Amino acid sequence: GGYGGAGVLRHPGGHQGGTLMKIYLLRHGKTAYNAEHRYQGHRDIPLSVEGEAELIRADLDPAVVYVSPLRRARRTAERLFPDAGQSVVEAFIEMDFGAFEGRSYLEMENDRDYRAWVEGGCNGRCPGGEDRPEFCRRVCAAFVPLVEQTVGQGLPELVIVAHGGVLMALMEQFALPERGYFDWEAPNGGGYVLVWETGLWQSSRKLRLLESVQYTKGGVSC
Repeated sequence: GGYGGAGVLRHPGGHQGGTLMKIYLLRHGKTAYNAEHRYQGHRDIPLSVEGEAELIRADLDPAVVYVSPLRRARRTAERLFPDAGQSVVEAFIEMDFGAFEGRSYLEMENDRDYRAWVEGGCNGRCPGGEDRPEFCRRVCAAFVPLVEQTVGQGLPELVIVAHGGVLMALMEQFALPERGYFDWEAPNGGGYVLVWETGLWQSSRKLRLLESVQYTKGGVSC
């Protein structure tokens, strides 16, 4: 599904004489690591056969899609937006989980470093990787100029295909209604549509949530 009819929303303080720009934040399709509940992070894991097969073409045709450098995001963008060009944004790579990558939470239930990280709200630094605050800062710092650029070009939408953590970082920082990081977990092949409004963005750097979308044959996947 998804919201049809780009350009029908109007707002006196909006974009292009009142039309509201929409921002699509989408998570990549399913991988074998997703099915096995393994941390992927910077590992360049491809979509699984099932994950690739269940993705459907999206109901919009952007000229360009901004993607993570990892192939699970790039291939998802190809499936959803086959006619779009891709622009790689290095800062939209998933969080670096360091020593936890390739392992599942079940495998690490007795790992002292992992238990300490989880008990700290998954906020601290992963051994050999990033902590969540620095991850969120790099993602959000790359997002703002993309929004400004898209608005300046008068385009009807900004489309980003990346990772669960990237979506959570952006939604926690910019979305209204305000929710916590883990409240914004998105399913594979799904995500959020936000609306850019001039006054709201200029006053508070916030974007209004319009809806959730899902671009898989079977509906919501895990």
